[in-house]
Formats: sequence, structure tokens, C-alpha cells
Amino acid sequence: MEGGGSEQQGTVTCGSWIRRPENVNWVVFGRSRGKEESSSVLTVFSFDPKTTCLSSSPLATYVFEAVDGDPVSIAVHPSGDDVVCSTSNGGCKLFELYGPESNGKLLAKESAPLQGIGPQKCLAFSVDGSKLATGGLDGHMRILEWPSLSIILDEPKAHKSVRDMDFSLDSEFLASTSTDGSARIWKTEDGVPVTTLTRDSDEKIELCCFSKDGTKPFLFCTVQKGAKALTSVWDISTWKKIGHKRLLKKSAAVMSVSKDGKYLALGSKDGDICVVEVKKMEICHWSKRLHLGTCIATLDFCPTERVVLTTSSEWGAVVTKLNVPADWKEWQIYLLLLGLFLASAVAFYIFFEKSDNFWNFPLGKNQPARPEFGAFLKDSQPSDDRNIWGPVDM
Repeated sequence: MEGGGSEQQGTVTCGSWIRRPENVNWVVFGRSRGKEESSSVLTVFSFDPKTTCLSSSPLATYVFEAVDGDPVSIAVHPSGDDVVCSTSNGGCKLFELYGPESNGKLLAKESAPLQGIGPQKCLAFSVDGSKLATGGLDGHMRILEWPSLSIILDEPKAHKSVRDMDFSLDSEFLASTSTDGSARIWKTEDGVPVTTLTRDSDEKIELCCFSKDGTKPFLFCTVQKGAKALTSVWDISTWKKIGHKRLLKKSAAVMSVSKDGKYLALGSKDGDICVVEVKKMEICHWSKRLHLGTCIATLDFCPTERVVLTTSSEWGAVVTKLNVPADWKEWQIYLLLLGLFLASAVAFYIFFEKSDNFWNFPLGKNQPARPEFGAFLKDSQPSDDRNIWGPVDM
């Protein structure tokens, strides 16, 4: 498959990466019941960065009850220990992921504030892990403290129907978009609405993602302007639009930003993805027909590798390695520093050995010649203390 992809068949409705200790990454999928399956399931697979493949068999599986319906959306806590999954019938279910890295387990936990709230199109944890946001198909928005699940915002008429949402890097703001083309900004500390993004009468704001590179913060949004599909940028200090660019050149179904904020990815409604270098706002990777003819439902960057996870109802889950410059590894940085140190030592030695010839200083009549370099490295013999100062006139 293009881009070094590996495929995991199945009727996948949602998915996400799970970051584990020691830079280990897992993937969690929600699978709906199919023609042969009697129940929906939540499955966890391990990921091998060397082969860019998922494990052939799941590490953990949870079988939903028939009354729960099918998984709709999923969110993983930044710690990698908790998973929240929305179902088509029962609201949201909370799971704890525990056990050794080779044999994880999913433990369902009670979460009264999340039960019976209906299917949630969007679920998102804040970057610092202190808050959970939910956005319902009915337009109901919620922001809850984590892990207490104390309600910060409970707005039944936030939108006509929530389409997308994302937390800012500092977890101070939450952006949300609606199926009617509007977008709102919320203060996460108290749930107070900050502003509604301005747009022209022929524009519909569809998807939203905050920048995550730690420099000047922006909000990226996909905007449908008539027949044109644009990616627009808002300055979050003023909430003014500062520009736009045609990147995917077709309607986007999903958008995501890498964990370090260097890359922005867009997935189309007919199975293509493009990855953009944020600093230049230029496309650096294309995967066309990755999910041929099918709307991409999930697009998520791996926490530690230049790899993306995509899902669709037709093609299941696909893991794709990006054709972008490799990042420096920690050991490579230390090796470079060691090399610079050794090069400096060699340069000092050469300069010291050739210094007389270089400066061409004449020696004075009574000036001793420059000592050899080895004299500095050898231990000198202790001299007689009586001869240190020479004869002393008493």
C-alpha cells in the first residue's frame, strides 16, 4: 500500500493511538457488528515501528452489550491509561487500560455523568489531561473536569449538531464547529463562550485544529466557500482570520495536527490524505486513494513516529508511514555533541603544536624554547623545597 501502509481489515467506526511508557504505542479501534459478528467490540493492538505494522491479534478486547449499540467515537487520555468511547445507543463508556505491556486489559468503569447522554460525534481530552469535552449529534456540548467528571459546561443548544472540536495547546480554549457552518470558541476554565468566528455568507466552517508547536498559536479551520475547499488560519490572540490556502483542493472529512505541531493532515471524503508542513504551509506527503472511494473517518498522528492512523467503514484501519524528513533521535544528538568535542580537542592539539610556526615569534636571547606538549601530560618530579626560592639574603 502507498506510503508504506499496513492494513487491518474490519468494520472500523473509530480509532486512536495510545501512548504507553518507554515510547511504546498501541492502537485502539471501535468495531461495529457486521454480518458475521453478533456484537460490537473495542480492540487494542500493539504497533511495531520497525515494520510499521499492527499486531496480528489484539492485546485486549471488550465486547459491548447489544443494548449499547455500535461505537461512534473514541478519545484516549494523554496518560494512555483511560479510554472513553461513545456508543450509538447508550451514551459513553469509560475504560481503564491496565496490565503488562505484552498483555493489556480493558476494564469498564462506572461513569454516571457520561451515561445516557446519547451518541457523541466528538470526544476530546485537553492536552494537559485535566478536562474532557463531548459534542453530541444533537448539538449538546459538555466540558467536564477529569477525572472527577464534575461539569464545567452543559450547553444543550451549543450547535445545531456538533461536527468537530479541539483543545488549544495550553488547554485554555476549546473550539467547536457545527454542521450549519458556524464555529464557536469556549473558555475551558468556566465554560463561558468567548466568540463566534466570523465568516462570509457563502462560507461554512467545517473542521478545526489548534496549532501545537508552542510558537505563536493559531487555529486552523477547513472552510467550504462555494465550490472551493480552503484551509483558513485564525490568530487566537484576536480571533481574526489572517489568511487561507488551498491544500487538499477537495472537501475534507477529517483534520489532525501532529503532537509536536510540525505537521497538519487532511483526509478527504473519497479516501485521500495530504500532510502539510505547518512552518511553510506546503504539502510534504500525499497518499491518494488510501481508502479508495470511501470517506476517511479517523486521522490520527502517532505520538512518537512519523506515522498516521486512518480508518474508514469500507477499508478498515490503515497505518501509513509518512514520506517526510526523519527527526533527530536522542542518541544522534549526543553523538553529534561528542563528535564536536573530539573535533575541538584535535583542533586545539594541532594549533598548540603548530603555534610557533604559525605566529613565527622570534625567541629572545635568554628565552627558553617552548616546552613540548607531553610535558604538560607528565607528572613532574617534586623538587627540593630548599632550592625553590634560591639563596635568601638574611
